[in-house]
Amino acid sequence: MPEALLVAAFDSQLKWVAGIRDELVGRGFSCVVVVPDVRSALSTGQIAAAGFDAVESITWPELIERAVISDVVVCGLSGPFTLRFTVDLAARVGADGSSPVVVTGWVGVIIEKITAGYLDRAGSDVVAVNCVDDLEHFVTVAQQLELEPDNLLLSGLPILGSSAALSSGGPIRRVLFADQPTVPQPAAERLYLYQRLIDYAYAHPEREVLLKPRHRLDEDTFHTMKHHPEDLLAGVAQPPNFRIDYTPISEILPEVDLLLTVSSTACLEAVGSGCRVGLVLDLGVHERYGNHVFLGSGLLRTFDQLVADEVGTPERSWLGSYFFDRTGTATEQIADRVEKLLSSGERPSRRVWESAYFTSTARYVRGTPLPGSRRNPSRLAVVRDLVPPMVWRRARRIRRRVKQHTAPS
Repeated sequence: MPEALLVAAFDSQLKWVAGIRDELVGRGFSCVVVVPDVRSALSTGQIAAAGFDAVESITWPELIERAVISDVVVCGLSGPFTLRFTVDLAARVGADGSSPVVVTGWVGVIIEKITAGYLDRAGSDVVAVNCVDDLEHFVTVAQQLELEPDNLLLSGLPILGSSAALSSGGPIRRVLFADQPTVPQPAAERLYLYQRLIDYAYAHPEREVLLKPRHRLDEDTFHTMKHHPEDLLAGVAQPPNFRIDYTPISEILPEVDLLLTVSSTACLEAVGSGCRVGLVLDLGVHERYGNHVFLGSGLLRTFDQLVADEVGTPERSWLGSYFFDRTGTATEQIADRVEKLLSSGERPSRRVWESAYFTSTARYVRGTPLPGSRRNPSRLAVVRDLVPPMVWRRARRIRRRVKQHTAPS
């Protein structure tokens, strides 16, 4: 029985590897999910929601050793950790050693670091690509850096089919705002959007208006939310038809008539199911909001337009990039490619590992600490973990003042 090692650190990554796990298990693979000792956050609820009973925590060196003896590794980690994984794996197996089929990809729409994100994953055997536009960009980058692009697989987002359903155009009775942990990030901007959503609820008392936070107060995700809506809206007057709701998007979406968000991947899931979508434009278009990638969607709207029911219609060319003809689902295509590589013994990653780009990058990466690790876990780090944050911040301010007064003129 072939063995697959699934690697994740956050709930979105766990859900992504879970879909591939289900497909591999159906084909006779034995699958184990592990969480390496890097920055991670997985609550019991998040693990259960992804379809796992438990996950196994291991050290980074253990991850590399487990990977070497596995047939397949599905790596859902972020770009920098994925790069470090492929670099360490390449160093471990060497030029002549056997290596697993390594699968990487993106858990949602890429709204930043599109080039860096691809290059972080270029050293894997299957790079699952979400849309046509991304694929074209990656192929261009590969050609310019003399990398072989044959590990790129246009699989599409696992949550999407090959075609989008048309909106029924019926009355709007339930509206859902899909919140994001860091879009926008400042408290003032987040509160502004929440207040506009509340204003929408006041303007349409006949509609149920739901605010769906990315996670609960006691949970975390890959992007850390500093200003949770429950905190920001504490004490803010709210109409009876407005409430915060934690039902998963996939469960509640069939009952939603209009989905609002700034740039969440949930907008694609909604379009795919035939739900109307409004990408809120009130803060403007900017890379930090991620809505620049939706400029051609036809769905960007202000709250004033949405209150007036001026909802956009998806542009055909934009739809074609995410919804395209394909044989089988995204996870089926990934599993097909995995089985083909296992059968042939081919590893596209080897050609990338031998490239001048990867060789030089790997040399630098191996000489740096693991991303997010403490460079010197000394007594100072231990003390910092024990001292209350307020006292620690005060001590740092005093230390800075002392440095300023003692610095040579």
